Amino acid sequence: MKKILVTGALGQIGSELTVALRQKYGESNVIATDVRPNNKATLANGPFHIADVCNPGTLAEIVNKEKVDTIFHLAAILSARGEKDPQFCWNINMGGLMNILELARTNGVKEVVTPSSMAVWGPNAPQFNTPQESALKPTTMYGVTKVCGERVCDYYVQKYGLDCRGLRYPGIISSETLPGGGTTDYAVEIFYDAVKTHRYSCFLSAESTLPMMYMPDCIHATISLAEAEFKNLKHHSDFNVAAFSFNPKELAEVIKKFMPDFQIEYNPDFRQAIADSWPKSIDDSAAREEWNWKPKYDIETMTKDMLEILTKKHAAGLI
Repeated sequence: MKKILVTGALGQIGSELTVALRQKYGESNVIATDVRPNNKATLANGPFHIADVCNPGTLAEIVNKEKVDTIFHLAAILSARGEKDPQFCWNINMGGLMNILELARTNGVKEVVTPSSMAVWGPNAPQFNTPQESALKPTTMYGVTKVCGERVCDYYVQKYGLDCRGLRYPGIISSETLPGGGTTDYAVEIFYDAVKTHRYSCFLSAESTLPMMYMPDCIHATISLAEAEFKNLKHHSDFNVAAFSFNPKELAEVIKKFMPDFQIEYNPDFRQAIADSWPKSIDDSAAREEWNWKPKYDIETMTKDMLEILTKKHAAGLI
């Protein structure tokens, strides 16, 4: 990777992945794009462009001018927001991806990295240790777009020889950027409310176990896959990745180890049905075998780090 383009760079993952890529490959070599103006100080030290993935002309100009060879395509509508406007979700997620793939194919881009999600599965899939190869019958439009995205990326690998890679992300927990409309958002919100009010009202039930991952592991997994030798990959756009699984009750109990007066209540909403359709744990042995994936954080080390970071931010008036 010599010149990198990131779409959705202001999102939960994009904002931290862009910083990590700039630290590794140089600030001027990682071009951030999003549909919104840049409001993040962390992204101020490198190139940024407003660009809509559904109108690829601006992206094509950037790719050609900067001689981009790698695209990290993160622009997407997530599960909960996607259920409120399924047509919009399809247009952004699939229309945007097709634009990126065609842009890459016709402009000499060597590699496209785009995430998938555990939302590809539905209630018929094995709930525990969900295997790499399993039936994909999602119940959300977001999940439908991710299944289609995996298949079309693998088509571009087979048909055109384009190097496409992707990971099925679990829920991602971050101390830097609030999530943007996903079913696992509670696992971020709970820390902010714990620090600010020592209370949280959860939109999932106490027993809703889901696979999760701390953002540093998410960034590590994404860059590690991007840097893996193509010849060593048997899979391409659909790697299972996992770190740990828990439910809201279990997470609350870990938080109480560091904050004994923390309290939680449960008020499930429409997102409960989405969570119930997803796996409780994931088998990521293919990723471990093909590009040596291994997470660094567990639920306790993640919780300790999240609370320390957010407590400092709260004291400084930043949250």
